[in-house]
Amino acid sequence: MKSLQIVQPIVSVNWLSEHLDHPDLVLLDATIKKIASKKDEKKSNLKIKGARFFDIKNTFSDKDTDIPNMLPSPEAFAEACKALGISSHHTIVVYDTLGIYSSPRVWWMFKVMGHQNVAVLDGGFPAWQNAKQPCETDDTSQQVYHLGNFKATYISKLVSNTKSILQEMNTKTTLILDARSSGRFKAIEPEPRESLKGGHIPNSINLPYTKVLNNGKMKSPTELQEVLKNFNIENKKLIFTCGSGITACIIMLATELTEHQNGSVYDGSWSEWGQLDGVPIQC
Repeated sequence: MKSLQIVQPIVSVNWLSEHLDHPDLVLLDATIKKIASKKDEKKSNLKIKGARFFDIKNTFSDKDTDIPNMLPSPEAFAEACKALGISSHHTIVVYDTLGIYSSPRVWWMFKVMGHQNVAVLDGGFPAWQNAKQPCETDDTSQQVYHLGNFKATYISKLVSNTKSILQEMNTKTTLILDARSSGRFKAIEPEPRESLKGGHIPNSINLPYTKVLNNGKMKSPTELQEVLKNFNIENKKLIFTCGSGITACIIMLATELTEHQNGSVYDGSWSEWGQLDGVPIQC
């Protein structure tokens, strides 16, 4: 059978339905609870047929820091992938149960670890269910996979840290885009984590992640161009930030769909910046 290659960072329900049984495909459920939500959202007891649970919070994050969702080391990432039965030749499609929320984070993580053959399912699990595609009971916790051979090659240019933010936030060739709500960006509504200050990184620009979505799906490239046209991103290095590195990846995905690929994610995002002493904050 011909190998399965992904040419866009997002795939449709129809595409996934056509390739669901391909031996190269690994389908990952990357659902997490929405941090700013007041609802008691629970993980569905259903999943797309054959999906494996990619546990961002408990497995695929750095456990040596109090900052949530930080990238694990390449070695730890590779070992966790192997345990999920993921190998370097696999084609990876990621989804979540909120439509598009945490799945772009996993897309970005794989790219950071040198794996390019990865995409997000547009509309996620809701779109799959609405199309009456095959689901099954979620028994992931009982599943054991054949050990994979995934190898990680860390791509540092896709990751920003506090030092690089301090160096580049006043640079005219760099643009920092913040995916949080305008209320959090302006410090007129509280942060969901009480220990954090309000406000934003100086010279950053607010692009709430909801602006690039439409009913849980990514807007079309034409619509995204319209959203982005006033942000002057042409020929700029882009740094994406948010509350904890999750929704920053949504707006990074949006810019890649408009063929702007010179970007990185501030891994610590506001969960780090908002609790640091001595860093500048604007409101």
